[in-house]
Amino acid sequence: MAKQHDGLPIPVFSSLEPVYGDGSPLEEAQLRFDNLKSKFLEVFGHPPLVFARSPGRVNLIGEHIDYEGYSVLPMAIRQDTIVAIRKHDDGDAEKVLRIANVNDKYTMCTYPADPDQEINLKDHKWGHYFICGYKGYYEYAKLKGVNAGSPVGLDVLVDGTVPTGSGLSSSAAFVCSSTIAIMAAFDVNFPKKEIAQLTCECERHIGTQSGGMDQAISVMAKSGFAELIDFNPIQATDVELPAGGIFVVAHSLAESQKAVTAATNYNNRVVECRLAAIVLGIKLGMKPKEAVSNVKTLSDVEGLCVSFARDHGSSDPVLAVKKFLKEEPYTAEEIEIIMEEKLPSVFGNSPTSLDVLKAAKNFKLHQRAAHVYSEARRVYAFKDAVASELSEEDKLKKLGDLMNESHYSCSVLYECSCPELEELVNLCREHGAFGARLTGAGWGGCSVALVKESIVPQFILNLKERFYQLRIDKGIINKNDLGLYVFASKPSSGAAIFKF
Repeated sequence: MAKQHDGLPIPVFSSLEPVYGDGSPLEEAQLRFDNLKSKFLEVFGHPPLVFARSPGRVNLIGEHIDYEGYSVLPMAIRQDTIVAIRKHDDGDAEKVLRIANVNDKYTMCTYPADPDQEINLKDHKWGHYFICGYKGYYEYAKLKGVNAGSPVGLDVLVDGTVPTGSGLSSSAAFVCSSTIAIMAAFDVNFPKKEIAQLTCECERHIGTQSGGMDQAISVMAKSGFAELIDFNPIQATDVELPAGGIFVVAHSLAESQKAVTAATNYNNRVVECRLAAIVLGIKLGMKPKEAVSNVKTLSDVEGLCVSFARDHGSSDPVLAVKKFLKEEPYTAEEIEIIMEEKLPSVFGNSPTSLDVLKAAKNFKLHQRAAHVYSEARRVYAFKDAVASELSEEDKLKKLGDLMNESHYSCSVLYECSCPELEELVNLCREHGAFGARLTGAGWGGCSVALVKESIVPQFILNLKERFYQLRIDKGIINKNDLGLYVFASKPSSGAAIFKF
């Protein structure tokens, strides 16, 4: 089965072929890099020193469970973020970070060359993602005893093809490529799994409590394979998908603004999961004080849930959820009575969680826990189906069924879908997908469908006619940009450094 290659450093290449292959993808990449070089020269007056790239990803199964400590199964896509960088000499007077973008929509951001600077979250700038990587690099170098020297100015130019707000992890691709570019500029290379861990922690500087999947796949992906990503510690295991199937990613055109809506959407679910875990712990025999201080995620009480299930002839932790968590939403007061503690004091050291408490009317503990436990099991069922003796066709059907079940759970129990995603997922199924589901954080963004390779052109045409044409007519998107919004992808390669 699977090999692990996550202890290796980020590969360094002197040509584009190892990452972009040959034919038109290579030509396209060559154009981007040439454009990046000439734009860099134009903006900063000198050429870049080194380039780093990190891909976006599509999560095939395992949604909203990485931050609960469970394994997930994503693959890298060909769309990526490339960062060109040059560091100034130590003696240069001007110690600033200048971050420009190939896309004129993003104006240049300037920051002091100070790794200890605070990121102003009230003033949301695209350059903040680079600063996440910058702060993270210095924190990590210090931890590893690497002398990072006194801060110097950096010139940076960014080119991203991962659509923003699409749930394909444009932010992680940016944070990872930035961190790796900074590392390369300082001539340091850490093992992939350490960079995956580091970049996940970096992104928390911007206020999303991310679980680490996006960074891990972006850094550790390998061409031709999806990866089973485990956490604590992070590791990646190759999963070879059955031949004859291909994934089609389609953008719902509803933008998912994870950082902006965190208090009511993404971080809200993180808080609900923790509350569900604490309440389950108490109902299953833990003392309230002990549960509050020790239980952080649903994986922390899974053992107790499984023991309860075993006493009732099953091994499914959802049995305990059904028994001990009511389906009606809980009020803050009800949870405080069970925990014997006020909610703000439980989350006292987490400003993002306190924002959730201010915004939340009530908490759906039963539904969130039932989703997490059932989704965690689907990830392993997916991996087992891939490795099974089933025929290719039966494997594809089985994987499709698991994707459909996952979508139902995300939509109904976790409530992270939206009308556009529902429409898109239904159209995918109507037009012959083995299975389809929302992917990424949800509340907008993309669907992913498993489709027989032979029907891909017709399948994409059907989506164009049934979903996108109306939106082209309304002027929401440009007909020429359709390839950005719906595309087929096989598993692509992970992060890389280029020195030409």
